[in-house]
Amino acid sequence: MDLVTRTADFVREKFLHEGSGHDWEHIRRVWQVARALARDTPHADPLITELGALLHDVADWKFHDGDEEAGPRASRTWLESQHAEESVIQSVEAIIREISFKGLGVATPMSTVEGELVQDADRLDAIGAIGVARAFAYGGHKGRPLHDASIPPMVHESFESYKKNTAPTINHFYEKLLHLRERLHTPAARRVAEERHAFMEVFLAQFLREWEGQDVK
Repeated sequence: MDLVTRTADFVREKFLHEGSGHDWEHIRRVWQVARALARDTPHADPLITELGALLHDVADWKFHDGDEEAGPRASRTWLESQHAEESVIQSVEAIIREISFKGLGVATPMSTVEGELVQDADRLDAIGAIGVARAFAYGGHKGRPLHDASIPPMVHESFESYKKNTAPTINHFYEKLLHLRERLHTPAARRVAEERHAFMEVFLAQFLREWEGQDVK
């Protein structure tokens, strides 16, 4: 059994019943999309891309008291246990360290092409119909209200500000999700994002109409 297959089995077992939208199925989709994007990117290392995708949420800071190094540490522990080369471990650590959205006012460049592919795949899974479902799954997991018109969206200018955010779930669309289309790296991901972005706009318009009862004649 090769390293990618062993890693997939490890991650599946760890996240199979996770309920916040950061579960195995999310990771599986990111893995599949990153792998597809890599096929159109000949200079990308398939091993780094696949391992980065599989391990990108292995210990997300959102579930580890804001610890940004929890993920890189966990990935190193796993890959060292599998006797991966140090260069591979460092490359995967870099992807995990850099991938997160850190606030609308914070740039999040990736230092490698493999990181760009994984980040694109992860961001595609945050938009569209599945993105809507995941946003509300996470909001429910964190005990956040659906919407509160008295709490306006914020432009977070620092990662610390973004990490402390407890706003209603609808704000998340305006603070992050509606801006991901413009922050993708690859032409293929941008093409997919167009339809998913449009779906979110339609959803939000309908949600806000229903919230105020404007669709009731």
